[in-house]
Amino acid sequence: MPEGQIPEPGTPEPQASQLPSSRLQPSEAPIPAPASTHETSEVSESWQFMMQGIMGVALLLGAIAMFHYYAPMAAEGVPPSDLQQQVHELNSQVAELQQERAMPATVLNRYRNSIGYIYGVYQVGFADQKPAVRARVSGTGFLVANGLLATNRHVAEPWYGDPEAESLIRQGANATLESVVVFFPGSPTPVNLSRAAVSSTSDLAVLRMENTLAVPQLTVLPLAKSPGSPGDLVTVVGYPMGIAGMVAKSPNGIYARLAYRHNDITAASELAALSLIRPSATCGHLGDVVGDKLIYDAPTAHGGSGGPVFNSKGEVIGINSAYMDGFSGGTLGISVDSLRPLLNAAEKQTK
Repeated sequence: MPEGQIPEPGTPEPQASQLPSSRLQPSEAPIPAPASTHETSEVSESWQFMMQGIMGVALLLGAIAMFHYYAPMAAEGVPPSDLQQQVHELNSQVAELQQERAMPATVLNRYRNSIGYIYGVYQVGFADQKPAVRARVSGTGFLVANGLLATNRHVAEPWYGDPEAESLIRQGANATLESVVVFFPGSPTPVNLSRAAVSSTSDLAVLRMENTLAVPQLTVLPLAKSPGSPGDLVTVVGYPMGIAGMVAKSPNGIYARLAYRHNDITAASELAALSLIRPSATCGHLGDVVGDKLIYDAPTAHGGSGGPVFNSKGEVIGINSAYMDGFSGGTLGISVDSLRPLLNAAEKQTK
């Protein structure tokens, strides 16, 4: 019934004198119970109370006995019963499912500010000539040590894997980075980067931050001991589509102003000033592990290269590297096992 609505009056319930005559006849007045009936009821109630008391004491003694029986067994490491073991396993599985469900949000809340957007400009050309190739590079990097970022080699050296640029280099052309900076969430100022270590065998690189004082204290991302097994849940964090992706997520007014400047460094600077440098997270499953290569179905795009790949514990198991067009399950990453020696080399140079 809606609040405040007054109910319509109904027919009052009949009083005893108004009941149909068939319910109660004068000759059928109640007959008082004999005194013996009351005595019997009192005895029955006393007996029930006594039995309840006995049962309560028995249950208490049973509980005490079970405690004294199982407590020493637990202290001595005696295996629990099958039922106890099953309950324990179910509780562990529920806790694990809850952790996996909350993992993407936990990863973003805990490590978002340590995952930066990398922007650079490079050129390939011959001496005393106009550059044959001049282009922008867009990617992701994440903090793996004090002042050191992990990313892909094709982000640190954009000509790596580019057939046109590599063809020019074989002919004697020089490849150089004009500039490369990283924007961190929550920081309005970009930080200049330089190469610290570059892998010669895989698509990995470690970059050094030139001015760590330009950004607040950042959390180093934890590296997993192993990349995991096929079927494991994964979360990939990065900047797919680069500036265009962040502009698309911006409020309408900012989107209208920056929509046609999504590849411009000034657009990135405006996004940083407005605290709109924000990475995205996608989830999926680890499909396979082949050597140092990870295959998973968490979607990505250009700009997401170099982003961390997390396991269900919030540890980095790999570095997002590439994707295969036409196959949603074909996102590729490099195992964290290949990153460790590169990171060690970069840290030795820093010392």
